[in-house]
Amino acid sequence: MNPRDSYESIMAQRTEIMRSSVGIDYARYITGPLSFDYERLLADTGYDLQTIRSIQSETGVGNTPMVELRNLTGLARAVSKPGMGARIFLKDEAANPSGSFKDRRASLSAHEAKKRGYRGIAAATSGNYGAAVASQAAKAGLRCIIVQEAFDSKGVAQPEIAEKTRACEAYGAEVVRLSVGPELFYVFLAVLKETGYFNASLYTPYSILGIETLGYELALQIQTGEGRFPDVVVATHAGGGNVTGTARGLLKAGAAETRVVAASVDLSGLHMASDRDFNRKSFTTGHTGFSIPFSTWPDRADVPRNAARALRYMDRFVTVTQGEVFYITQVLAEIEGLERGPAGNTSLAAAFAMARRMERDQIIVVQETEYTGAGKHPSAQLNLAKQMGIEVVRGDPGASKPGKSIVIPEHPAQIEAVDVDLDRLRRSYLRNALHSLGEKRFPTETDVRFLAADTKSTQDYVREVIHEHYGKSG
Repeated sequence: MNPRDSYESIMAQRTEIMRSSVGIDYARYITGPLSFDYERLLADTGYDLQTIRSIQSETGVGNTPMVELRNLTGLARAVSKPGMGARIFLKDEAANPSGSFKDRRASLSAHEAKKRGYRGIAAATSGNYGAAVASQAAKAGLRCIIVQEAFDSKGVAQPEIAEKTRACEAYGAEVVRLSVGPELFYVFLAVLKETGYFNASLYTPYSILGIETLGYELALQIQTGEGRFPDVVVATHAGGGNVTGTARGLLKAGAAETRVVAASVDLSGLHMASDRDFNRKSFTTGHTGFSIPFSTWPDRADVPRNAARALRYMDRFVTVTQGEVFYITQVLAEIEGLERGPAGNTSLAAAFAMARRMERDQIIVVQETEYTGAGKHPSAQLNLAKQMGIEVVRGDPGASKPGKSIVIPEHPAQIEAVDVDLDRLRRSYLRNALHSLGEKRFPTETDVRFLAADTKSTQDYVREVIHEHYGKSG
């Protein structure tokens, strides 16, 4: 990086760097102090769903198998009350080129970058998205840089992130590895400025539109095979893009009655920006350290307006423990012959618990899997946990304490999906929005309508929270 690009200098240029690296003038969509025209932001990309499917098919993305997990369904029924135990299906997204659904969002970004004449593409991510961007860049003939938070201040790397570094480099990308801390965004901006590459942010319209094909495909696959849409779709929830894109795809397929459930690993009490806590978790994404902050304030993203707005679309939000995900990962391998990575298995653990409380003729779909290998294996994650002084035991997973213990179930009946209070999330989102206005600005009626849509609530609900907020602050 140019030594003259100080932190203050780069941050002062943030708006211009983002505009030139994404090619979107977000100011055009502002409709009020808090609101923006969300649908127009997406529509102005010029990509409809069928066009995106065509683009993805050219690079081998999408059209992944839908697998009924008959043995896992049987196990759920064996530990359920009579007549209960929904059929569990799995959308095997590991069949995508880099091994996860992230290829869907990366494919459209790479296509857009190529179309606009960018020489390369860059992303800031420690998850599967880096490998997906690197893979799609390779297909498009673009250069690629991935910026990762990879290790703590002692140089101890997360094995899962190390595996993703390996994958990115295998696809020919340059990987900038950083220790945990606030410099990630600064370094990413500096990379964008210096290279002039396209910003394949997780939160642009391209990234969300690319995932719509996932929800659309799975709805049609179940409808074709079973004669109806699924009752429930479970999506692992981190920054909101997976839930948002999948739900929008379901709606475009006509599956308006299908309930969308977000699922995250419970890491309550751990701080994602903490050097101490960085290696005290066994999952790099799909956990509450991302999903709660991004649900309650989506515009904390690296672009001015986040196109991933999970609260708009989720009907329920549940958490599972790290031990439960490790357990279901092993069960999936042993009785279904599918060895897959931890991200999709988060929603699978939640789906298993939920299926036990659904009727036998109902259908629940886990909408993703991811590839596995090396650092993604439970053994690698559990070995690091033990090195960090975390107790790993068998027992009741409900007794686990993130950062202190991982409790692996002794019996499948111990797997539970714990509900997150959506009303609490909605109120937290609204309070964050109102705080962002400061003391001298107030929401307009346009803002009220936007906030009601963004929280999947009503205008009266939003006005009630606004009244409470200004009543307390005034």
